[in-house]
Amino acid sequence: MYEKNGEKYFVVDSHMHFWNAGPDNWVPGAEQYAKGWIECFHAYQSLAPKETHWPIEKFMSYTEDDLMKDVFEDGYVDVAIFQPTYLKEWYTKGFNTTEQNADLGEKHPGMFVLNTRFDPRDGDIGLEELKANVDRYGSKGVKLYTAEWNAGSRGYKLTDPAAYRYLEKAQEYGIKNIHVHKGPTIWPLDKDAFDVSDIDHAATDFPELNFIVEHVGLPRIEDFCFMATQEPNVYAGLSVVIGGLMAARPHFFNKVMGELLFWVGEDKMTFGSDYGIWEPKWQIEGFVDWDFPDLPEFADYPRLGVEGKKKILGLNAAKLYDIKVPDELQLKAATPAAQDDAKLVTQ
Repeated sequence: MYEKNGEKYFVVDSHMHFWNAGPDNWVPGAEQYAKGWIECFHAYQSLAPKETHWPIEKFMSYTEDDLMKDVFEDGYVDVAIFQPTYLKEWYTKGFNTTEQNADLGEKHPGMFVLNTRFDPRDGDIGLEELKANVDRYGSKGVKLYTAEWNAGSRGYKLTDPAAYRYLEKAQEYGIKNIHVHKGPTIWPLDKDAFDVSDIDHAATDFPELNFIVEHVGLPRIEDFCFMATQEPNVYAGLSVVIGGLMAARPHFFNKVMGELLFWVGEDKMTFGSDYGIWEPKWQIEGFVDWDFPDLPEFADYPRLGVEGKKKILGLNAAKLYDIKVPDELQLKAATPAAQDDAKLVTQ
């Protein structure tokens, strides 16, 4: 729990990872891709304050102790949601698998939500794996990487018939939250495979699923906002927005947050640290302290108060995942006006 100026914040880190990207996990013959991927990730860490940067050796294979300290002990997080990314074409045991996350979750009950993933190109075998993971781990969400390489394919769209088949089955299995990476690319994946246009179609056709667009489609912020404002079940995942922009590109961060607040609103935005790219501590502290500069170019954006920041930092994600929030950390219900206070307006 984070507390500032007498206000207490229930924090749900809705987008974080526990990966193994060390050379011992590189697929023979694909070393250049495994190495290039993690080095590109590491370059993104340079967008954080300098004192939080890690050497590449630690970044490739940080430990359980690192994670528990950075996220929970120092990082104020109450509940963390694992978002797996497999990349088995480059990493022998997978980059960040459901099973690896689950091992940590079982050691620390109540601290993690175990999401899983699917890839519609995996066919019937993939559906069996999805069902088994839901049954075993109680997953209510999946993380999708539409640009992931798979057996010669370099991406797919949510509008593909195979993807619709998986979405239908996922809903049948009890999945309700679809986290989709739609943002900055990582070498060697294709930038165009992260376009947000397929979200629009799928969100309309699956109104009972929630589509959390991770990284809000950056750099396609306008496309995302105009789509998300018309789709009630599309949410803005702020991983990369806060971690990648707040410290390194504050002017652009103000613009992106302004557009999101204007079009999408504080009720459909979720915090994610994207750990281990960035640690949650400085992001949470900075976001709670953040406000728009007093400049004309930001004057037409809605302001974000304490209540809105509480929603974004944890309460919105808690609602999506049915996470119990202690009574003292919930928003206070509005008190209806007393009858005696009502006054008759006369002409």
